[in-house]
This record gives sequence, structure tokens and C-alpha cells, in this order.
Amino acid sequence: MSTEKQFYTVSIYTENNIGLLNRISAIFQRRHINIESLNTSPSEIAGVSKFTIVVSMTEVNIKKIIGQIEKQVEVIKAYYHNDDETIYQISGLFKIKSELLFEEPQIQNIIKESHARIVTVNTEFFVLEKSGKKQEIVTLYNQLSVFGIMQYTRSGRVAITKEEMKISALLETYNN
Repeated sequence: MSTEKQFYTVSIYTENNIGLLNRISAIFQRRHINIESLNTSPSEIAGVSKFTIVVSMTEVNIKKIIGQIEKQVEVIKAYYHNDDETIYQISGLFKIKSELLFEEPQIQNIIKESHARIVTVNTEFFVLEKSGKKQEIVTLYNQLSVFGIMQYTRSGRVAITKEEMKISALLETYNN
């Protein structure tokens, strides 16, 4: 068992109940653990939410946290993965002056090379969307910042496992 800190993605499946986010985050807060990113979304089953939380800690401590979550919160399933076990994406949105899209050929090259996509264009601005690893979003940000970014936002990590976790079967059992 590793005693070195590394990033873990925690997946928590739970019923849609008020106050769960507060109770889950309080478990991390009490242990003085910073949540790097947190995402909530509906799961594959109606009435069930999925929390995706990224934290940096040791494997020993992540196991303790999962145990606390399962004891203190009404969860269907809680588990963790390291980066090697997950496929994850982060999304970034970039708002940039429209004139640059048409007057700066380098902008077109950046868009093409980064595999970003134009979401909207109007007379004042255009919006780019890029999904990928954190470093890809940071690289695109650095390239575009030379030209001026009017507004920027980045999501937290969303993740699915590479290996079969049998979560779909568990959720189907829950649904019946």
C-alpha cells in the first residue's frame, strides 16, 4: 500500500437527496483534505446521482475516507481509482474577441492543432470549447492568452473507469 500522495478520483453513487453534497464535503473538510475538483451529475439510473471528487492523498487515507463516507452518508456505492484506472476529461470554455478569429491566422491554427471546437460566433466574440486532460486545457489557455481572453472557465474532472466495476449491475439492482 502506497504511503506517497497521489491523485485519486472518488466516485460516489447516491440517491438524489438534499444536503448530501454538504455531508460528503464535510468528511474531507474535517480531515483538512483539499478537494481538487468536484462534479455532480445524474447517473445512468433515474433518481441516482454520481459525485466525482478528485483529491491528493495517500492510499491509506483514501481507504479511510471511503469507509467514513459509506458509514456517514446514505450511499449506494463509493469507491476510488488512481489516474491509471480512469478515463477522465476536463472541459474549458474560452471567450475571445471575434475580430481575432478572422484577422489572426495563428488563431485558426491553434484551434485546429488543439482540436478545440467553436461553439458560437457573433460580432463581438466567439467561444471555443476544448475537452481533454488538464495539461491540454492549460496549454490552450497559454496559447490563447497571448491574443487576449475575454473570459475563461474550466470544469472539474468527470471520469469513468477503464475496467468493469460492476456498478451498472449494482445500480440496476437498486432501480428494481
